[in-house]
Amino acid sequence: MRKNPEKYAGGNSRAAGQSLLIAKNPTALKAYQKAMSTSNPIPEEMLDEWAIRMSELEPWIKARAEEVGSQYIRGTGFTDRDAVLEFPELGAEDAVTYTATILPIPAGVWLAFKKNVDKRAVNVLYNSPVKDLIQDPDTLEVFGAVIEQDGVLKNIKAKRGVIMAVGGFEANLDMQRNYCGYEEIFPLGNPANTGDGIHILQKAGADMWHMRNKGQSGGIWPGLQIPGYKTVFLRNLFWQSYSWIEIAADNKRFYNETAELQLTHYKEKKHKHWVDTPHINAGPIHMIFDETTREYNCLALKAFTWNIAAENLDWSDDNLVEIEQGLIAKADTIEELAVKIGRDPTEVSAEIQKYNGACAAGEDKEFSRIPITLQPIIKAPFYGVKIVPAVVCTGGGGRRNIESEVLSPVGKPIPRLYEAGELGSMFSNLYQNGSYLTEAMISGRAAGKNAANQNSWD
Repeated sequence: MRKNPEKYAGGNSRAAGQSLLIAKNPTALKAYQKAMSTSNPIPEEMLDEWAIRMSELEPWIKARAEEVGSQYIRGTGFTDRDAVLEFPELGAEDAVTYTATILPIPAGVWLAFKKNVDKRAVNVLYNSPVKDLIQDPDTLEVFGAVIEQDGVLKNIKAKRGVIMAVGGFEANLDMQRNYCGYEEIFPLGNPANTGDGIHILQKAGADMWHMRNKGQSGGIWPGLQIPGYKTVFLRNLFWQSYSWIEIAADNKRFYNETAELQLTHYKEKKHKHWVDTPHINAGPIHMIFDETTREYNCLALKAFTWNIAAENLDWSDDNLVEIEQGLIAKADTIEELAVKIGRDPTEVSAEIQKYNGACAAGEDKEFSRIPITLQPIIKAPFYGVKIVPAVVCTGGGGRRNIESEVLSPVGKPIPRLYEAGELGSMFSNLYQNGSYLTEAMISGRAAGKNAANQNSWD
């Protein structure tokens, strides 16, 4: 059963960056993930088996790609990096053999697996959100699910069990506020991920974990909002010029804008701890830039996100369409621009002058931008665009074991109830690039195998 219509099939697997972590050393991989999870330890036995299954996963992925004629490659597909090492001081170099993906960009991994599913006798019901589970009130054994079709509730009997793989709550602002304390946040992925599975699992008697962690494992990124759409573009990560800054609610800069924070999923090290970058607490935020940056850089990244992979939206290469649409403010002076974006012109002008002074001196004493990125904002006209905090996904959900069995608060599996993917992910804090899709494969395979091994009620 799928909540979305068929044209929006795929969920976050479709909108993700399509990176696959390939790890051939289970001992090093376990140590690395354990180090990334010290603030909220993952059960030792789960880490042991996960690391082994990860080290054996690549041949199976290659086979699925070959089965449908898709191209499996080393690397991310949209950068020259062979491997993304997010946290070297925690053991990334030993743990990560390389990064891989399946072409094309975007959505190549999802497309290959969808083709595999389409070849099999799988009946997929679209526009059919799950509303509840059917359970024995005493044993909690799951017999099926209640779905909604065209406003009518229907009971669906399961032959052997129910697998919940419906994503998280990144598109539910009320849940984001109550579980994470975020005032404003927007999804980069599936807008249908509104926490339905979490509410169903809570009612089913599942223990919950990883609802907040120390931060968002996938990070909080700078996003560009398009009116009329629930999801946002990811602001570009790769720049041809650097005559731009970001200002926070107080009209001042608040971080090193050109640091390669995508390499750590927008985590930065503060007081020896990796924490979310301050976009979530600094808003409203505006990016201020000049004609040089407008001319030589597309503001939006076109490699992934829901807007690119599912909505087929575009952002003009020179940003002129968005300026014409009013998404980007334009003015002949910084003071005039500040008024247009609702800012104090004196304060914004002073901050631009301060930044330009750092460029002239060749040193950013406040935030340590590297000298090559210290390019002054001097060529009129000037531009401003609102930057919103954007979340990749949430990992919270029902506590599960490595066999994807959903656990009750006393640690016992709820009979015939399984969980896979982002919903109830095992990752409790920091995240290594390529881990979520591979975890979805491992948890999905375990759920499918164990559900299939149950006795049928027919």
